[in-house]
Amino acid sequence: MDLTWLDPDKLDDRDLAGGVAVIEAARAVDCPPRLGWTLASYASRVRFGWDGEAPLTALLRDRHGRVTGVLDLLLPRWDNAHIAILGVTVDPVVRRQGLGRALFEAGVDRARAEGRTVIMCESQDPGAGMEFLTALGMERAYVAVQRRQDVMATDWDSLDREYAAAQAKATGYELVRIPGAVPDDMVAGVLEMTESINDAPTDNLDVEDEVFTAERLRSFEATQVARNRRLYRIVARERGTGTLAGHTVVGLDTERPWHAWQYDTSVLRAHRGHRLGVLLKIAMLHWLREQEPQLRTIDTTNAASNQHMIHVNELLGYHITGHSAEWQRRL
Repeated sequence: MDLTWLDPDKLDDRDLAGGVAVIEAARAVDCPPRLGWTLASYASRVRFGWDGEAPLTALLRDRHGRVTGVLDLLLPRWDNAHIAILGVTVDPVVRRQGLGRALFEAGVDRARAEGRTVIMCESQDPGAGMEFLTALGMERAYVAVQRRQDVMATDWDSLDREYAAAQAKATGYELVRIPGAVPDDMVAGVLEMTESINDAPTDNLDVEDEVFTAERLRSFEATQVARNRRLYRIVARERGTGTLAGHTVVGLDTERPWHAWQYDTSVLRAHRGHRLGVLLKIAMLHWLREQEPQLRTIDTTNAASNQHMIHVNELLGYHITGHSAEWQRRL
C-alpha cells in the first residue's frame, strides 16, 4: 500500500490537490449539503486543525500516482489523551476494493503506537460509512443533527418578538459584542463559559470533560485566522456583578463570505432560566446582519438528544440538512 504521511510544515500543493479532490468527490456522494473544501481551507486544516492541534494526514495513491484515499488521525492533547479520532475517505470510483479497511487499520496501528486506547470515527446516518464501521467492530455511541439557517428567509418580526420576550426575562444582564480575539481582562470569564459546553449531552461516548486554558483559547483564535474565518462573539454579562454568564460564537468563512458556522453557545449553570441562549443567538443574527449583510447560510450541529438547543435553533428558523453518528471501539 502506497501510503504517505504528510509533513504539515512541508506541504506540497500536489498532495493537497489530490487530497481535497478525493474528499470533495466523497462529499458530493455522502453528504452533499455540507459546504465543500477549497484548496486553501483544506491546507489550513492539515496545518492547524481546529485549535492548533493538527491531525496526522496520510494519502493513499494508486500505481499511477493518483490519490485514491485520505486518512486523518487526530490525537487530542489538550484533553482526552486516551482517544484517537480517525477519518477514512476513499474516492467513490474505487470503493469496495478493500482500500477503506487498509486505511482504517493503518490508522489503528498509528493510534496504538501513540498510546491511545479508544478510537472514534464519524459517519453520515444513513450512509455507506455505517455498514463499513459496523463491519470493523465499531459501536455507534452518539447521534448528531446537522442544521442550516437560511438567513435570507429569516422572519425578523417573529425574532424581534422572541427577543423582546427574552429581554424581559434577562433584565439583569447586558450584552457585549467581541469581534475577533477576546480581550485579556475577559479571558478567565470566557474560559469558564466555554467549559459549560461540557454540560451538553455526549450520550455513550467514552469522553472526559474538555479542558480550556488561555493557551488553548489563543491557539483557537490564531487557527481561525489561519483558516480564513472571522470570529464574532457576544457575551451576556450580569449587571450587578460583572460576571460573564453566557456567550455565543460564530465563525464566518472569509473565502466564501455568504456562509458561517455557529460554534459554541453556552450559559453558566447558575444563570440558566433567563432565556440567555435565545437572547444571545438572536442578538448575534442582528450583529451579523449589520456587519456581514452578504451572509446567507449558517450551519450548526447538535446532539440529537440536546432538546433544549434544538428548540432554540428551530425557533431561529434552522432546518435539518442531515444526520451523523459517532462510533467508537476500544483498542
